[in-house]
Amino acid sequence: MPKSKRDKKISLTKTAKKGLQSKQKLIEELRKCVDTYRNLFIFSVANMRNNKLKDIRTAWKHSRFFFGKNKVMAVALGKRETDEYKDNLHKVSKYLQGEVGLLFTNKTKEEVQEYFDNFKELDYARAGNRAQMDTTLDEGPLEQFPHSMEPQLRQLGLPTALKKGVVTLLKEHAVCKEGDMLTPEQARILKLFGIEMAEFKVQIKCMWNSETGEFENVAGGEEPMQDNEGDEDDDDDAE
Repeated sequence: MPKSKRDKKISLTKTAKKGLQSKQKLIEELRKCVDTYRNLFIFSVANMRNNKLKDIRTAWKHSRFFFGKNKVMAVALGKRETDEYKDNLHKVSKYLQGEVGLLFTNKTKEEVQEYFDNFKELDYARAGNRAQMDTTLDEGPLEQFPHSMEPQLRQLGLPTALKKGVVTLLKEHAVCKEGDMLTPEQARILKLFGIEMAEFKVQIKCMWNSETGEFENVAGGEEPMQDNEGDEDDDDDAE
């Protein structure tokens, strides 16, 4: 059994006073989960959507998810071997960079991986996403749109006009090509035409077992450098 390091106190004197109490509460909640659940996983999210993550949380009510507040979560687990809450948790903290979260569960590694390997859902791409395919709109009437939308479509760059009260695309229009970084206008057009290009998916990066203290780099590859001290806390709900 890994030795407990729960008696170590963490100083947050460098943290702004605002929100100090909520951050301390999050640290206590995370450490309680470390003591309660068998396994801890770090997962990354591609094309983050809050409603999709909410669906996962609903399906996994037997477990606990934390997303956001990377710096505070790293403090709770311990950034270095000398201040980690339990053995090898500082290795987990290295992965708290970018859009990642913590999953505390009693489910096995195989159960967790099987679920997330199969949980992939399409959604509308946003500005800044890469186009996944060439998309071209054919010339002709766009009867799905009311006539009142024609000015909006024209403002988005579409060659439209009203013909006998029907919104009409006057000529073929290339919206985007595969690999393009989408502009706000392109993303809006794709959504208006019901074209989904963003795939929400979760990847398990690493895991830690509370009974043995063992850490495993599940995703493979090089372990990240410890740089979450410079990360800004994001605005997502931490639970």
